[in-house]
Amino acid sequence: MMKTRVLIIDDEPKLLKLVRSVLQADGFDVDTATNGQEGLEKIETSQPDLVLLDILLPGELDGYSICKRIRESSPIPVIMLTAKSQEKDKIRGFESGADDYLTKPFSSKELLARVKAVLRRSWLGDQPKTGQIVTCKEMTIDLAKRRVSVRGKEIVLTATEYRLLSELALNAGRVMLHEELLSRVWGPDYREETDYLRAYIRYLRRKLEDDPANPRYIISRPGIGYMLSTE
Repeated sequence: MMKTRVLIIDDEPKLLKLVRSVLQADGFDVDTATNGQEGLEKIETSQPDLVLLDILLPGELDGYSICKRIRESSPIPVIMLTAKSQEKDKIRGFESGADDYLTKPFSSKELLARVKAVLRRSWLGDQPKTGQIVTCKEMTIDLAKRRVSVRGKEIVLTATEYRLLSELALNAGRVMLHEELLSRVWGPDYREETDYLRAYIRYLRRKLEDDPANPRYIISRPGIGYMLSTE
């Protein structure tokens, strides 16, 4: 059986050495890059299963730019590594297409937990749950084929975006609590991470809605949760 391949894009030698050793000890195949251009080239040639991406990198490409470039052609899961911990930085990372956000310094246990959780979401997202087709106004969600379209135009989603939308679709017309969505999509350890949920709802709306500020599909219930409207 082939090992799961992880690419680390970071210019800190000590961190690269630490993360590589932790992942290799747990059975992962690990490759590294020290700048954005090298990282993009390795993504194209080696096709890793997951990317660990630092935000602050030497050269013209920072982590946000690299993540956007990845999202133009690939749904590969990305975890951003950064010393920045403010909410606005996390939101910017998610809006660039990141699947998770790990703030330095982090423990080996936390690193492995985040890597495995993101990979699990990615693998589950590739597996059809049901043959059901959910229709909400002009949007169609084919859960068997894992396809989403609005007025016949296919919408490209990342694995995490699709997982979130599919949970809403399977419960269309019902308000899902914040904690319920976080637990189902990200895992039980993420039940309090409402920043994640808000960021991904915003990102989905930008892809699905004609006017994201006045959504017709994904409806908010402030302080409670979200619902996929069937009206």
